[in-house]
Amino acid sequence: MKTPLNQAKILITGGTGSFGRTMAEHLLQRGCPEIRIFSRDEWKQDSMRVDFADERLKFYLGDVRSAPSVEKAMAGVDMVFHAAALKQVPSCEFFPMQAVLTNVVGSANVVDAAVRHGVQSVVCLSTDKAVFPVNAMGMSKALMEKVAQATARSAQDSGTVISSVRYGNVMYSRGSVIPLFVKQIREGQALTVTDPRMTRFLMPLREAVSLVEFAWQHAGQGDLFVRKAPASTIGDLAEAMRQLFEVETPVQVIGIRHGEKMYEALASAEELRRSEDMGDFLRVHMDGRDLNYNKFFTEGEQEGADVSDYTSDNTQRLSIDEIKELLLTLPEVRADLEAWRAR
Repeated sequence: MKTPLNQAKILITGGTGSFGRTMAEHLLQRGCPEIRIFSRDEWKQDSMRVDFADERLKFYLGDVRSAPSVEKAMAGVDMVFHAAALKQVPSCEFFPMQAVLTNVVGSANVVDAAVRHGVQSVVCLSTDKAVFPVNAMGMSKALMEKVAQATARSAQDSGTVISSVRYGNVMYSRGSVIPLFVKQIREGQALTVTDPRMTRFLMPLREAVSLVEFAWQHAGQGDLFVRKAPASTIGDLAEAMRQLFEVETPVQVIGIRHGEKMYEALASAEELRRSEDMGDFLRVHMDGRDLNYNKFFTEGEQEGADVSDYTSDNTQRLSIDEIKELLLTLPEVRADLEAWRAR
């Protein structure tokens, strides 16, 4: 039986990032008695310590690459939200082994330590770029999912439930395009877009938090959860920003960058054939093939052969007005607009 959130000790790896800070705030509001923030950046930890000023937050300096530091943070924990990762596509392209060390080896350290310490639940955060990956970041995240599921198969009787969640672009997260557009508008620069026809899923950070909590509440061993999300073209997103800020800033097309795709996928057709529709969420059940390899070589499936991938090109497409409406739900955008109008 899961410990209720208001009684649970929770570890957030990568806890000083955009997701970690938002999840920590959410958990504090839920009455969680202890939240361990595990990260390698002491400056961000100090900043978070000052900003939150809450004794329920416990800060652990370490790196998921270091198994001993993970072990120390894991002792006595009820559940883990594993958000630590290298996420920037260009840096992972130039340094792919660094992506492997953090996103794959580091994730193995986290889930292995969780099983050893009898943690009730581990939720690993993944990305749409893990589906049909074309860049090192997506490939390393796809391998993270495989590590999580492989550990889940071997931990069936351990009492530790290991699941993953997968979501697309988080709006206004660090390094994303919306704060870049705001900066370019403020500085009177052109809005740079790769290809205006490119589509991307759009998800506010609060929905990423709700997806992770939903996974914790409903996960079976090895499950993968996807939150259904709308999408827009990059061109329409830029135009929505121009209209919101009431500027005539030009749009400059710079071309598709190395490692990018015209659209992203949240789930493949193969995954959807073993998925369960749960309203706003999809549960993709773990591939249960065991080491006898029969289902790899001698057994097939007839059902659901005509299912399509779930992509940013075939999901709900937002209009410019709908994008503006979604943008205005973000506190950061509202603050930027207020500052812009008061200048």
